[in-house]
Amino acid sequence: METAHKLQLRFWGVRGSTPSPGKDTLVYGGNTPCVEIRTASNQILVFDGGSGIRELGRQLAAEFAGRDLPLNLFLTHFHWDHIQGIPYFQPLFSPATRIDVHSWTSMEDTRGVLEAQMQAPYFPVSLTYGSAKLSFAQMKSERLKIGDVSVESFPLNHPQGAYGYRIEAGGKSIVYATDLEHGDAQLDRVLRDYASGADVLIYDAQYNDEEYAAHRGWGHSTWHEATRVARDAGVGRLFLFHFDPAHTDARVAESERLAAAEFEPACAAREGSVIQL
Repeated sequence: METAHKLQLRFWGVRGSTPSPGKDTLVYGGNTPCVEIRTASNQILVFDGGSGIRELGRQLAAEFAGRDLPLNLFLTHFHWDHIQGIPYFQPLFSPATRIDVHSWTSMEDTRGVLEAQMQAPYFPVSLTYGSAKLSFAQMKSERLKIGDVSVESFPLNHPQGAYGYRIEAGGKSIVYATDLEHGDAQLDRVLRDYASGADVLIYDAQYNDEEYAAHRGWGHSTWHEATRVARDAGVGRLFLFHFDPAHTDARVAESERLAAAEFEPACAAREGSVIQL
């Protein structure tokens, strides 16, 4: 069914490192990364499989009950906060589901990583126990076309490596750039090139400047650097993302306020929020 918007973005998990449920994280959310993007023709692309993917799976199972559910899952990297929700993704256990999993590693390595976290003694059932049809694809440097949407990936500065994504459809664009640390001149330029002119930039803002000084080499950035990238790249809207698990709603709101003072169309991503382009 065609819709008026070209891309719809929904945040299912916005926290970094580890889930942080509790009364102090109710506003922005405590689940780890998962972002859903839908096209005008209702193609569904999912970016990362953190704990937020569990609730996405529950919603999809209800929406597509009795119908085929084709999905494309794009992984930025394999650190646990980005894959830990996959064993709890309800459509994984439905024969009506087809999941095409994309990453920059080989098909065999990607499958191996996802199988490993569901092996004894870590999980009671295996990845192959699920009834969904799974396929694995290795991303290349060229643009990937899936129906009416295109996806490009680019390298990020992160321990053991990670990749960002630029998603385009109908003249609209979203850039998903989490788990990156600024300071590598070449990769900083690559990021700005891929973010150039994007309608939406989702950017790793785990730290403020003072916290970052004590966490160099950990692979994360700041709300302040996020505003610099957004301004340099001429993006339409900036969403701060991958909040530190120790940051309360009040702390995230403070980062949001400071970022908006530097780049007016900046805000903090919130679980459940929907953006239509």
